[in-house]
Amino acid sequence: MEKKIAQDLLKIKAVFFRPDEPFTWASGIKSPVYCDNRLTLTAPEVRDDVENGLAQAIRENYPDVEVLMGTSTAGIAHAAITGHILGLPMGYVRSGAKDHGRKNQIEGKLLPGQKVVVVEDLISTGGSVLEVVNILREAGADVLGVVSIFTYGMQKGLERMAAAHVKNVSLTNFDVIAEVAAQEGYIKPEDVARLIAFRNNPSDESWIHGGQA
Repeated sequence: MEKKIAQDLLKIKAVFFRPDEPFTWASGIKSPVYCDNRLTLTAPEVRDDVENGLAQAIRENYPDVEVLMGTSTAGIAHAAITGHILGLPMGYVRSGAKDHGRKNQIEGKLLPGQKVVVVEDLISTGGSVLEVVNILREAGADVLGVVSIFTYGMQKGLERMAAAHVKNVSLTNFDVIAEVAAQEGYIKPEDVARLIAFRNNPSDESWIHGGQA
C-alpha cells in the first residue's frame, strides 16, 4: 500500500521533489518537496487507490467508527468519497465558525459521544489537524484518530500528536516516497539522504549543499 500510493502521488506530481531548486514555504523555510494532494481528485485511477486505501485503513484501525469528519478544505472530498465507500455519514470542520446563519463550525450531524475519525490529506507539524480534533472533542465527540494520505513524519508533528493522544494512520510517508522516487528515477539516489535530512530538521538548510554546512 505505502509503495503503491507513493508511486501514484509521484506519477501525477501530487508530490514533487526538487532538491536542487528548493521551494520556499510561507514561513521562509526552503523545502525540496512540493505536495498538493488535491491533484488526486482529478486523476480517477489514483483517486480510486487513495479512497479505497483510506477505507481499508479505517476498517482495519478504527472498526468502531460512526462518523467521518473531513478537515477544511483539503479533507472534505476525501471524507465524502470514503464515507460513501464505507456507508458512513460524514461532515467537516471549518477553520472558523460561520458569521451568519447558525454560525456552525462543525458541518453535518454530530451527536455527543459519537465515535469519529478525522480525514486529512497531509500531516506535517500536526497543528491544523489537532485543531480539528480539539473542536470535535469540545463538541463531545469521541475522536478515535486520524487517517491521512501522506505524512512527513516530522518530529514536531509526531510529538504534538502523541501529546494530544491522537493516533494517525497514513497511506504513505515521506521516507517511502523518497525511496520510490530514487528507484524510479525522479531524483538521484544520493538525494535521498538530503531529503531525510530536511525532514529531520527543516530549519537546517545544510541539506541544500549536499549535507555540507
